Amino acid sequence: MCTRPCQRGVTLVEVVIVMVIVALVAASAAPGLRSLIDGQRLRGAAAQLAADLQFARAEAQHRGTRLRFSVGDGCYMVHSGSAAQCRCAGPGPARCDAGAQALRTAHLAAADGIVLQSNVGSIVFDPLHGTCTPTGTFRLVAADGRALHQVVNLMGRVRTCSPQGAVTGHAAC
Repeated sequence: MCTRPCQRGVTLVEVVIVMVIVALVAASAAPGLRSLIDGQRLRGAAAQLAADLQFARAEAQHRGTRLRFSVGDGCYMVHSGSAAQCRCAGPGPARCDAGAQALRTAHLAAADGIVLQSNVGSIVFDPLHGTCTPTGTFRLVAADGRALHQVVNLMGRVRTCSPQGAVTGHAAC
């Protein structure tokens, strides 16, 4: 038996101390967490871009017709027809004229902070051999400056690399 009243629960001072410690730990972890999230967004966008490039090549062979992979303003698309016949800008599907058909459209959300840059406006995939003309490099650049490149060679194959190996898990360009 207790001769004095037994203490139950915690005091206000103990709760405040625990809250201060949790706040300090969270504040120190926040920048690292933000960098991790940005890196995952960049990797996800790069994986989607690589998959769509491979889709364009495979679909051209499957359909037996030339298909294009074209870059627009904050978007890219896989389509038939000439580069001038289809365009994408803003949200929504690509618009095509004169019998051209958009097969796939992807938009990069400005909120994700990822920008798509390219040294070519459009690549044509040959249905017979799966080759492409011209070759191209598509650069996905995150807000913090890290980038992943999708390099498409003459054979239509895609490889991913990171300039100076800035993104872990990818070969340096």
